Amino acid sequence: MAKYGEGDKRWIVEDRPDGANVHNWHWAETDCLEWSRNLLSQLLNNLTILDGEGNLFIKINKVEKVEGEAYVNVRKGKIIPGYELNVVLSWQGEAKDSEGSSLLKVDGSVEIPYISDENADEDPEIRVTVKDEGPIGKTLKDAMFTKGKPVVEDKVRVYVQSMAKGGPAKEELETKKVEKKGQPVAGASVRKVSEPPVVEKKEVRKEGFKTISLTEKFSCRAKDLFEILMDENRWKGFTQSNAKISKEVGGEFSIFDGSVTGRNLELLEGKLIVQQWRFGNWPDGIVSKVRLTFDEPEPGITVVKVVHTDIPEEDRYGNETVVENTERGWRDLILNKIRAVFGFGI
Repeated sequence: MAKYGEGDKRWIVEDRPDGANVHNWHWAETDCLEWSRNLLSQLLNNLTILDGEGNLFIKINKVEKVEGEAYVNVRKGKIIPGYELNVVLSWQGEAKDSEGSSLLKVDGSVEIPYISDENADEDPEIRVTVKDEGPIGKTLKDAMFTKGKPVVEDKVRVYVQSMAKGGPAKEELETKKVEKKGQPVAGASVRKVSEPPVVEKKEVRKEGFKTISLTEKFSCRAKDLFEILMDENRWKGFTQSNAKISKEVGGEFSIFDGSVTGRNLELLEGKLIVQQWRFGNWPDGIVSKVRLTFDEPEPGITVVKVVHTDIPEEDRYGNETVVENTERGWRDLILNKIRAVFGFGI
């Protein structure tokens, strides 16, 4: 998972450059780290694990540490949680003999190294340590792991479910929905007459598409540049990401770790590449067309022209920087990378 406030730079749509956040409904992001600390403390502090079973007494004292990142994004009413946490608990145990006399008291810790939205459907790894590793201490440690693990897992599930519902953003989100639903009909009619239907206008803008055109010059033969763009191993090299590229017309390709997929429409060695491109964060069913033409005005100098058509103005989440990020991706992540890695600068 990408860290809070960061993202994979390969073709990931960034926030609006003007910072606009219309009524906090189009996009809202809530930092949930402190809220996560409080909830996990409520769930895990002062938990009894064993109360005399086998003459063992074990309880979790408290949450000692919650580190990492946790946030909730709300995009047009859709909740998208993100978290990656390391949690440490303290516990204590005591073993008694059959007459109730104490044999040993120990302290230890429980670490949950990775609670993440990426494995929300899986039980997290749990590590138990104890300060006294003698025979009795080991017995208490084993009992803490055997009996305490399912208890801790249940509490972590409660946290995961709470984040899935919106965490601290849930109440605000529900309030917005109630306010939206509870608007009086008469008032809505007045707004309809006196103000333009903002939501409907935005939907029209969503259906728009753009075209970008780039022209770049390289110090190489046209066939060399063509081969680089059609060779999956060279793609892996200059992008530092996984790629699969067919060299046949009609063949499919996948680049930037699967962020972009498509198929070849036309191929003319050293002259032309025409492909269908689709980005993973675009609305379903939308594809674009890429046309690369190669011209060699003099030996060793190649001019490539990129025309990328049918680029949607917004991605599936309503982010409106698709076009500018696509253009930047072509320049910075493909063309300039090829120039730098293969020494084709002029």
